[in-house]
Amino acid sequence: MTDRALTSTQLDLRTVTAAEVPLHRAFTPAELRSTEADDLRILGDVRFDGVLQKKDQRFRLKGRIQASLELTCGRCAELFQLPIDQEIDLTYVPQPQAHPSAGGAAHGKGSDPEVELSDEDLTTAYYRDHVLDFADMLREQFYLAMPMRPLCREDCKGLCPHCGTNWNTSTCSCDVRWQDPRLSGLQSLLEHADRRDHKDNR
Repeated sequence: MTDRALTSTQLDLRTVTAAEVPLHRAFTPAELRSTEADDLRILGDVRFDGVLQKKDQRFRLKGRIQASLELTCGRCAELFQLPIDQEIDLTYVPQPQAHPSAGGAAHGKGSDPEVELSDEDLTTAYYRDHVLDFADMLREQFYLAMPMRPLCREDCKGLCPHCGTNWNTSTCSCDVRWQDPRLSGLQSLLEHADRRDHKDNR
């Protein structure tokens, strides 16, 4: 029934004839990789367990995603694991046709970066050529789950700005007291005055 060969992460929606079908799928990191230079690091298999509901050309995908990602801590630069265990509820509709005045871009809210997305926009996705791609869906959910600034732990102490020592595992003797750079000129004058007074008192 397919017009082209499908990958292991793709589902031909034309084969879905029941109002609801159960879905239990597992994918390897290699199956979900988009390019060789992919910055998304997936550890182990990714599981999806849920159902796909059909109503005309609309499909509702509900289920649970379980996975583990490898991230780099934004403070100490060490690698750590981020477990993913979340529920999704997405509605898939056919991808809209390109609007003539949009330069080939699909017509809708997503074509204007200045338009604020609503909750409905975040739970509505598009399928093309009767194909639902789990790889695209999972990758998007992973990026949404990733924190803006990943931390290996909430109390991560970070790195010494001078020698680079990881303060979570070791200590250093660097003087890291903060000094307002606007006062550096005054500090130099005071140090010069101290040296002059010390010389005069000799």
